[in-house]
Amino acid sequence: MLTRPQAPAGKDKAPGRWLLLVGLGAFALALGLYVIYTVIHPKSFTMDPVDLAVYRSGGLIVRHIRPLYDPRLAAPLYDWVGYGKLHLPFTYTPFAAIAFAVISFVPWWLSQQLSVAVDILALLAALWFTLGGLGYRRDSVRLGATLLGAAAVFWTEPVLRTIYLGQVNLVLMALIIWDLCQPDTLPNTGPDTGKSRWWKGFGTGVAAGIKLVPLIFIPYLLLARKFRQAAMACAGFAFTVLLGFAILPGDSTRWWFDGLFVQGGRTGFTGWAGNQSLDGLITRLTGSINGARPAWVAVAVLAAAVGVTGAALLDRKGYPVPGLLMAALTGLLVSPISWDHHWVWIAPGALVAAHYAITAARRHDKKAAWGLGILAAAIVAWFGAWPARLFTAKLNLGNDSLGLLWIPRNTNPVYYQWYGDRPWFTEYHWHGLALIAGNAYVLAGLGLLGLLLAISLLLPQPTKEHDDEPGRIQAGTQGSLRGRLRLPAA
Repeated sequence: MLTRPQAPAGKDKAPGRWLLLVGLGAFALALGLYVIYTVIHPKSFTMDPVDLAVYRSGGLIVRHIRPLYDPRLAAPLYDWVGYGKLHLPFTYTPFAAIAFAVISFVPWWLSQQLSVAVDILALLAALWFTLGGLGYRRDSVRLGATLLGAAAVFWTEPVLRTIYLGQVNLVLMALIIWDLCQPDTLPNTGPDTGKSRWWKGFGTGVAAGIKLVPLIFIPYLLLARKFRQAAMACAGFAFTVLLGFAILPGDSTRWWFDGLFVQGGRTGFTGWAGNQSLDGLITRLTGSINGARPAWVAVAVLAAAVGVTGAALLDRKGYPVPGLLMAALTGLLVSPISWDHHWVWIAPGALVAAHYAITAARRHDKKAAWGLGILAAAIVAWFGAWPARLFTAKLNLGNDSLGLLWIPRNTNPVYYQWYGDRPWFTEYHWHGLALIAGNAYVLAGLGLLGLLLAISLLLPQPTKEHDDEPGRIQAGTQGSLRGRLRLPAA
């Protein structure tokens, strides 16, 4: 068991207090700079909540609010003309529209402000739950590490882009991490007391019922031999599907039986720079959506098999949080559409890399400490919200041109709606550094997948001599070890 020796009174609290103060200061600075940024810039620089508007419109259609709702349509949700000049359709599941009906009761002006606040809280929650999965107990050390980590990743492009669009990514990520990183048993109970968290996994299934990509966690859980959690994830997903048919039978039939859920093109041009998936990469290299499809299917199947297997290996060797993150990374790569804002999973990824860098330093393993520390910093830098003006005079995404992705020229999304797929689209003619910057996230994802796969294969099987390694959780003991691991620096 990973029990922590008792420190003399007063000595154990000082590092945690200092870490909390540093974390508070760092997060206040990051948040304060964001507030200043919103004050000194027009709203077009800081928020264009088109996705939030689509969510709200879907909720209004569920509530039969006209003119968005048209009773003459067999599938009012999916036959809706779409939002704004781009006529953005509702591309989520029927259950998602039912869930979004809640926010449709909130006035539009207020929902925008609440969206920003919820996203920030979801980021903090996701990092808090991540540290819980690593074994940190609920104290000032964990809170300080959460705030410090949030400060480091707040100014990354996926996080700011999620806030800018009013997206739901941070909320779904927090839900999944909470669901899969909580202990198997309730505090101060054993596995046979009847007080186990038997529902663990259900939240992940609900998240998949809103966006289908979290379905990747089900095969991961099965290979990790977490059969009950996999079953609960299936149950959660089935619940969302059945509820959708109960409330929106016509739209559910259209979504599931007419194959809308596999039509990635409904969300836009899959070769657009913003799509940082293997499908997007291969489409841009091939120069054709249809021409890229056979190669993408083969590569995606291979990447899914490798990624899920590596994630399960990490979990079974006692590293459930890196395993969870590897499964999430696999989902981002193999999904037909992984917009830039879907990559918010780099936030807990950077935090976990920093955690293991500190543990390596505590073991006096300088090479591993430096390597992992550089990895954590590289993740934050590579996905940073760098102003495109630093690299180019032309703002290719308007006022929201932040991050490496938006340095190369890209196709106006409306062109795909007007003309369909065309060989003259800008992304098909990238070369040199544009190919690297324009595919920055998917290339980094492939590199991280390869690194995690190597680690999963090279790590030894759990033995007694490795049980005291911070961040390692023995199989079946996650609940009993909660609260006994501390930040090594403390």
